[in-house]
Amino acid sequence: MAFKCIAREKSFNFAVRIVKLSRFLQKEYKEFTLTRQVLRSGTSIGANLEEAEGAQSEKDIFAKISIAYKETRETSYWLRLLAASDYISQDAFASIYKDCEELLKIIGSAKKTLEKKINN
Repeated sequence: MAFKCIAREKSFNFAVRIVKLSRFLQKEYKEFTLTRQVLRSGTSIGANLEEAEGAQSEKDIFAKISIAYKETRETSYWLRLLAASDYISQDAFASIYKDCEELLKIIGSAKKTLEKKINN
């Protein structure tokens, strides 16, 4: 399935960016509270998609994809807050936020498709 490969790769690469962002925030700003939040949600996206790979049923897959979608939404919030609080530059924000929005679209589309399949 093309979705699995695309989402899996993009979510992993996104998680790497989040880890690097978290290191930067801790080193440069000694900021730990917001950093923990964005690190947890931003790395959870790919972890839940990985769990969906090993799911036992379509409903289980749907549950994991739904969690990944919610974690992506949460990460979007933390990124916006970090930018609004001047912890990250507008250029850095625009780049990572674009990746987050792209993941939202991919995962959201897969979620809708699977939901229709389950309900039919």
